[in-house]
Amino acid sequence: MDGLALAFSSGWASGINAYLVVLVLGVADRVGDVAQIPDALGRGDVLAVAGFLYAMEFVADKIPYIDSTWDAVSTAIRPTAGAVIGVLLAGDASSLDQAVLGVVGGGTALASHSVKAGSRLAINASPEPVTNIVASLTEDVAVLAVVALAVQYPRAAAAVAAVLLVFGLVILYFAAKLVRRGWRRWKGRSPTPAPG
Repeated sequence: MDGLALAFSSGWASGINAYLVVLVLGVADRVGDVAQIPDALGRGDVLAVAGFLYAMEFVADKIPYIDSTWDAVSTAIRPTAGAVIGVLLAGDASSLDQAVLGVVGGGTALASHSVKAGSRLAINASPEPVTNIVASLTEDVAVLAVVALAVQYPRAAAAVAAVLLVFGLVILYFAAKLVRRGWRRWKGRSPTPAPG
């Protein structure tokens, strides 16, 4: 059950920032030698690549429109990373266990990535950059907190991730309704005919 909870919480976090998830899990394995975290995530080369990519995402995520481009590219990367982490967490389990944890990790990552990408599109409608920076830093802190909690208390972290995912989906739903309503109003305006 702890493996499923860890796959769910790390999947949610991967949908927001997969590189930070790999970094936190890898460092936790190196420092604390956590049995549930595969040693592959704690390798030096894996940590170096994850650190480099996290630094790139940290910067790109703060710049309006660049963040949405980065999210578009990450649409394939984040769910895949969530699925791979889920399979790695299954370890030497049967192929059914690996499949279940892979689907949980990848599916949760896809859902949280959709929330992040959709909310960033809405935030980019705001002309000032402060909102992007605050949103990005909040996401980084949430990912760090959930994954760090998951290392020690996987079930509690899964509960927190579930609440954050549902909250994000509800906010995204209402934001989409507002955008649709605004779009309909904008399209409904008929251009005034030129005199003449």
